Amino acid sequence: MSKSVGVEQPASERPTRREHIPLGILYMIGATLLFAGSSAVTKWLVETYPIGEVLFIRVFVSLVACSLIILPRRGFIVFRTRKLRDHALRGVSQATAQAFLVIAFTMMPLAGAVAINFSSPLFATLVSMLVLKEEVGATRWAVLIVGFLGVLIVVHPGADSVQLGSLFALMNAVLFGSVTAAVRRMTVTESTETLTLYQMLFLTGAFALLLPLGFIMPTWAVAGLMVLNGLANALGQFWWTRSLHLAPTSAVAPFNYFTLVWAIILGFLIWNDAPTTSLLIGSGIVVGSGFFLLWRESRPKQAAGT
Repeated sequence: MSKSVGVEQPASERPTRREHIPLGILYMIGATLLFAGSSAVTKWLVETYPIGEVLFIRVFVSLVACSLIILPRRGFIVFRTRKLRDHALRGVSQATAQAFLVIAFTMMPLAGAVAINFSSPLFATLVSMLVLKEEVGATRWAVLIVGFLGVLIVVHPGADSVQLGSLFALMNAVLFGSVTAAVRRMTVTESTETLTLYQMLFLTGAFALLLPLGFIMPTWAVAGLMVLNGLANALGQFWWTRSLHLAPTSAVAPFNYFTLVWAIILGFLIWNDAPTTSLLIGSGIVVGSGFFLLWRESRPKQAAGT
């Protein structure tokens, strides 16, 4: 562990960061498209194959793909870090969150699970405000609240909607929101490549522990689909981490909402889950709030904390 842990650096020695909010938002939107596709494939796979097997193959392929891209350019120096404990904690937290979400997929429609997951930006913003001391002005708070209200319309909470699958999705949202804020803090000293490879390493190790619980040899076609799923997840994870490297959590986190749009489309195409009125209205509110924030953050000379 570094000797500098717990010692406050002088302001003149702290790493500087150039914010590129519009580019960070575009990375996040691209990541949501890949994540939605990966979630749909994962939901389809776990109908036949054990959860541990599906998650392990997905993240192992992601680790191999990221290593082949990053290591030739950066070398093993990419693993040099002073925050190994933080990487490990992030890996455990994210592995748990992903497992909870996949369990939710087995119990409810794809769009419903994804919609509940979208309370995570609210938790991310709260953690960013309390831990990272980021300024979250009235406009960003308003957009977050409006987006969350849209999620509530989608979920349409009531006495008959409290189910085990919803609880697993909500637990994933809490953990994912905390992870988002934690990654933002780590980007001060850690590169996108370092964050991505350590994430994949710890996730691979965590999901390997689930393999003894069950394994079914896939057909060649399914094996190919599992590999593609891992590649999509790898690129999505890289883009997601890169977006947090380029912009404040409170600016890019709301664009996770775009995953909901893709989930609705994929749910209808694959499982014939026709979107309900509440789903369409809520999704419209969610996406509208995201577009408003994109327009506002793209304006020149905009105050960063508003």
